[in-house]
Amino acid sequence: MSLINSIRQRDRVFDFLAPQGAGDLDTRKGYILYMEDVSVSFDGFKAINNLNLYIREGELRCIIGPNGAGKTTMMDIITGKTQPDSGSVWFGQSMDLLKMKEPEIANAGIGRKFQKPTVFEALTVFENLWLALGGQRSIPRLFNRKLSAEQLARMDEVINLIGLSDLQSSLAGTLSHGQKQWLEIGMLLMQNPKMLLVDEPVAGMTHQEMDKTAELLKGLAGRHTVVVVEHDMEFIRSIAQTVTVLHQGSILKEGSMDQVQSDPKVREVYLGA
Repeated sequence: MSLINSIRQRDRVFDFLAPQGAGDLDTRKGYILYMEDVSVSFDGFKAINNLNLYIREGELRCIIGPNGAGKTTMMDIITGKTQPDSGSVWFGQSMDLLKMKEPEIANAGIGRKFQKPTVFEALTVFENLWLALGGQRSIPRLFNRKLSAEQLARMDEVINLIGLSDLQSSLAGTLSHGQKQWLEIGMLLMQNPKMLLVDEPVAGMTHQEMDKTAELLKGLAGRHTVVVVEHDMEFIRSIAQTVTVLHQGSILKEGSMDQVQSDPKVREVYLGA
């Protein structure tokens, strides 16, 4: 029996002790994401092949693997962009992600940051974070809305966390590449996601920006679950708690960075001899 089904069946008798609304997330067993027996093919190519992946609440998980290993497809499945041919994907024990649409998954607490930053360059840093609060989708109507003390406090917390407090009045288009990446992470944080999927966050960054990004992501873990897909092994080593190596759509190895790097199969297919 699969892990998620085993847990759900065992705990069903106690469900009345923790009644949940549609937006609640049940992580009583410590896991926030379950992907079980997941497969998906595109034109005969098996991008994901019987994948079983479990992510604990609050952990910082690094996903590595060669091009074509299935990393992007895996994130597409989690966020509802791609439907698998088979398998199950659960967010906690209470939300079947395969029955939810992309906006519903985002509202449930899964935020995704793509490799290329997508900030609003004609708006200031502060306005980008304000826009990320949601609600009114018309920019003029949004900026005519008065922020509550709680919202202002949240914005102040996030802008300090991403290290852009001195640039909050600057246009996003004037920021460096690394600063734009941090701003986009901040925009996701404004929505207070339970889990962040971060795709190649340090591509194109300076070493100084990479170090700051490492500290930012490590600081987010615990309060959020953070899943990082990245190719830069120096950066992965600087943040890694648990590393999952994907190869041909399934898990080749999982463990600490030292365990992964010392594995002969991993060295053969990805890291090199």
